[in-house]
Amino acid sequence: MDGLYLTFGAGLSEEANRLAQGLAQALLKAPPEGLWEAIPAYGTLYLEFDAQKLTRPRLLRLLRRLASHTEVTGEEEGRVVDIPVRYDGEDLLQVAGRTGLSLEEVKRLHQAPQYRVYALGFTPGFPFLAPVLEPLRLPRRSHPRPRVPAHSVAMAGPQTGVYPLPSPGGWHLLGTALVAVYDPHREEPFLLRPGDRVRFREAAGPTPPEPAPLELLPGEPRLPAFRVEEPGLMDLVVDRGRFLAGHLGLARSGPLDPYSAALANRLVGNPPGTPLLEMAYRGPVLTALEDLVVGFAGYGFVALLDGEEIPPGRSFLWPRGKTLSFRPWGRGVRAYLAVAGGLEVHTFFGSASPDLRGRVGRPLRALDVLGLRERRAVRPGWAFRQRPLPGVFRLRLLPGPQFTEEAFGALLSAPFRVARADRMGLELQGPEVPGGEGLSEATPLGGIQVPPSGRPLVLLADKGSLGGYAKPARVAAEDLWLLGQVWPGAELVFTSGLYRDDRYKVPIFPWEGKTP
Repeated sequence: MDGLYLTFGAGLSEEANRLAQGLAQALLKAPPEGLWEAIPAYGTLYLEFDAQKLTRPRLLRLLRRLASHTEVTGEEEGRVVDIPVRYDGEDLLQVAGRTGLSLEEVKRLHQAPQYRVYALGFTPGFPFLAPVLEPLRLPRRSHPRPRVPAHSVAMAGPQTGVYPLPSPGGWHLLGTALVAVYDPHREEPFLLRPGDRVRFREAAGPTPPEPAPLELLPGEPRLPAFRVEEPGLMDLVVDRGRFLAGHLGLARSGPLDPYSAALANRLVGNPPGTPLLEMAYRGPVLTALEDLVVGFAGYGFVALLDGEEIPPGRSFLWPRGKTLSFRPWGRGVRAYLAVAGGLEVHTFFGSASPDLRGRVGRPLRALDVLGLRERRAVRPGWAFRQRPLPGVFRLRLLPGPQFTEEAFGALLSAPFRVARADRMGLELQGPEVPGGEGLSEATPLGGIQVPPSGRPLVLLADKGSLGGYAKPARVAAEDLWLLGQVWPGAELVFTSGLYRDDRYKVPIFPWEGKTP
């Protein structure tokens, strides 16, 4: 994995935003092989790509050719959309107090502009709108709330927006939108698109319901394979992940430990990215509905086939009617179960992986029946030795887009302990790291985001696609799989990932103009 930020302008520049959006749209119309994401924000465009399939020089040549084409600068102006708001936000009184305005003035000033949609991101369909009038502007909270209610209307600095779904967030809550800006069940899930104009108007009425999860598992699979007797803590059917959808705010998703997922598929001869089962912390109890050959890989579990222990890194025959369960074993928290032929599952924007924050897919439930995508005759009994999980998680760091020597040095200065861990990321406790905030921009996979509180957040597969906190560093791509095996309380040690050895690719960061 490699990444590249392009900067077209600073601050709230409509011209820079048109360039970023236009170039992203040109790339997404005919994406070159190896391009993973093209995520525009205010005046930036972040490109993430497979450096083995799309080299940086080739990508830069393509960008120059597209940028010279007149179409990328000619974004059509969008619609004007009216959004009714009930001004009942948790922070409304505090905003009035801190700005010295009355409640009525806060509401009036928030409704006065016709805002431009500069980008979608963070969560699916979250619109980044600007500019908020100067008298209302306040910096983000020093540390994000763990949960902001769905449909919350909020602001931070010159930005305002609508939280489509419950999520963490550091903006100030002003009210509740009375229309849903995102619903995966609609033919067009996204109410707004970049270039649209938005007016808020005060209104009364009920809060829209939160969208129910969009079902990705077939109700009646064509080739029933196994039944869930008891679900684990977090059992998900995942494929390689959802690519080229970050510009809409959809999560990459996919396996949190792609190394172990690839090994499980390899054990039964499935192509890379074939849908398989990811288990976390506590595994499920499953019953085979026909004879199956399965591959089991990962860490933290041992499989039990009618009481017989099967360690990870093996393929084996799972006879019809037999029960497969799992118990904790060794270090780590995630393991993968691949069935020869793959699992049958629907897709959303090109992927079978769930986006749990986006209400796409869900964890397994008791009595779910999963089916085969196809029957394939495969011999069981293969075994591969897994990489050993280290006693201490040592992770190599590379500079991020807001690199500073002070922040990078603080991250390297002492171990950190994991305070919280989920598919979105890790919250760390340890030395205070200099952080900050700015206009929102794309967040790289493995990026280390540091809010003004100084407590780092490591961004994983279900992260928000845009964020406004400083990102002084990112974890080297080769070490990302380790983060999928980290648990609350685990110790992390960061080391410098800058090597003089030519075997290690060190990206050129355009914000520095040189190889670090």
